[in-house]
Amino acid sequence: MNNYFVILAAGKSKRFHKKIAKQFYNYKNKEIIDHSITKSLNSKLFKKILIVANNLNHLKRKKYPKTINIIKGGKERSDSSLIALKYLQKYKPRNVFIHDAARPNFSIKLLKKISKSLKKNKAVVPITFSKDSIKYKIKDQIFNLNKNSLLLTQTPQAFRFKDLYNLAINEKNKVSDEATLFINNNIKIKFITGENKNNKITYFNDVETSKTYFGIGFDIHKLIKNKSLYLGGVKIPFHSGLKGHSDGDVILHAIIDAILGATSKKDIGTYFPNTKKFKNIRSPKMLKPIIENLYKSNFFINNLDINLICEQPKVSKYRNKIINSISSLTTLNTDQINLKGKTVEKLGLIGKEKAIACEVIISITKYD
Repeated sequence: MNNYFVILAAGKSKRFHKKIAKQFYNYKNKEIIDHSITKSLNSKLFKKILIVANNLNHLKRKKYPKTINIIKGGKERSDSSLIALKYLQKYKPRNVFIHDAARPNFSIKLLKKISKSLKKNKAVVPITFSKDSIKYKIKDQIFNLNKNSLLLTQTPQAFRFKDLYNLAINEKNKVSDEATLFINNNIKIKFITGENKNNKITYFNDVETSKTYFGIGFDIHKLIKNKSLYLGGVKIPFHSGLKGHSDGDVILHAIIDAILGATSKKDIGTYFPNTKKFKNIRSPKMLKPIIENLYKSNFFINNLDINLICEQPKVSKYRNKIINSISSLTTLNTDQINLKGKTVEKLGLIGKEKAIACEVIISITKYD
């Protein structure tokens, strides 16, 4: 199909950042503008992709395919759009898609949906509906708007090239998007369902992401007779228990150390030394203040991955009980906790059923 894709990227982004235009900010491992470039290329819907920008030197340092052209934009969005249309006229496009570089999260599926709808329509615009109650003010009076009647327009917006060109060339006023040209001239637009994730990035906190941290915990204890065995806070029927200053629960100890590691808080011995105060302490009581402090510090746990390393008892028999126990102690959902049983093929103390070990990897994220 004779489609052309225009990416408008000439804005100065004064509301975003003092030093960098938002379209060149690194977001999800690439510059914001590159998300639109990559998706338009991968869609295989377009003969040519045209980038309209003011920082040409920055873009020309990149190695783009020959199907991508870069031209200088104007002061306003509508200026840049018209410049693009005038440039493309020599290629005699049938259809043109106009897209704001500040919307990197649209999908290729949306592009294909727009393209399909454009076969039977002169103008196709994706929309969503407002989630918020909206009011407006006239002098001293406040009025409510019916949010179900409000259409939030997105880009890419797609049009028959000739129709859009003729409207744009004759428009004397600045317009906020191409759909406005059709609306002002009472020309029908096909509105289709857009994507909620296809938000326009305007402010820096629109792209601020939470930081994720990882921690590793490990613990091992000898098995001894005449002591109860606790694993993950669950009492397990077994001929021996784990030797230790506490109850020796290697799973909870490894979880504690993983949390401390992820938050750079030293190790379990720093908080629970081998003193009289903590003699025979149950491990859930050790985990509780560590979890409380984690949550008070605005962290949440994404998931726990646990390897219990022993010949006996068989983990499969007690997996659900242990996971439910950890879920209760941490307030995690059970599907955030994975417990795997590992043997050591009869090697060493663990192989001779004289010890049990555990290793844990935790992922946590900090929020404001």
